[in-house]
Amino acid sequence: MAIPLSDFPTIEAFLNGTSGVLLACGYFSIRRKNVSVHRAFMLSAFGTSCAFLCFYLWDHFHAGIKYFPGTGAIRTFYLGLLGTHSVLAAVIVPLVLITLYRALRSRFPQHRKIARWTFPIWMYVSITGVMVYWMLYHVNFPR
Repeated sequence: MAIPLSDFPTIEAFLNGTSGVLLACGYFSIRRKNVSVHRAFMLSAFGTSCAFLCFYLWDHFHAGIKYFPGTGAIRTFYLGLLGTHSVLAAVIVPLVLITLYRALRSRFPQHRKIARWTFPIWMYVSITGVMVYWMLYHVNFPR
């Protein structure tokens, strides 16, 4: 049974939000020195983000772009949010891959060094992805 294309944005937001929760759990588990739990959460966050990317690319290839309907200050806010989200979403891909590679190769000093940058950017992208979805699909702005 195929998933309707109209459901993709909701699924993408769910995957983005789930990724953010998994990232937070991974962060708190490593702060408690629980490496195996941290690894499980971070690999799950990576898998969730990969699933998001597949849905996102399929959605935008087949459904195109949805434009923000709001005007004025809220439009300016939205475009600023979308701009930072989009730029950092592109930046985070190689950062995540490098961070994951270093962890899987047990290069932990190098992993920690880059993870200090990767984690907050990845978290920002996850949270702002949900915000962008919410503003596009669930808030009625006057036109």
